[in-house]
Amino acid sequence: MDKKIQTEKAPAAIGAYSQAIEKDNLLFVSGQLPINPETNQMSEDIKIQVEQSLRNIESILKASNMTLENVVKNTIFVTSLEQALEINEVYSEFFESSQPARAMVGVKELPKNALVEIESIAMR
Repeated sequence: MDKKIQTEKAPAAIGAYSQAIEKDNLLFVSGQLPINPETNQMSEDIKIQVEQSLRNIESILKASNMTLENVVKNTIFVTSLEQALEINEVYSEFFESSQPARAMVGVKELPKNALVEIESIAMR
């Protein structure tokens, strides 16, 4: 049976989906917008947005007794691929030793006018 993961340390889902679902030894983390769960605010700075999205993922992983070391795949959705250098700069601070598979996808727009959204798959 699938286990729904929910934490107040990450923004609540803004639609009909879960923050994450655990199935067997896999955790599927829904795309995380760069919303600060304490203030419900979002910075306009791409670096701060990437950091906040990854912190939200960290919180969801922690709620499932996992860490960033468990992440095997990330997908980054970004409204401007021209910001790839800034994204990579912040991203590499979170994934220094473990370097999971990754895709970066340019999109026209994201919910709440975010510049970035990141989803993850983690494994025990």
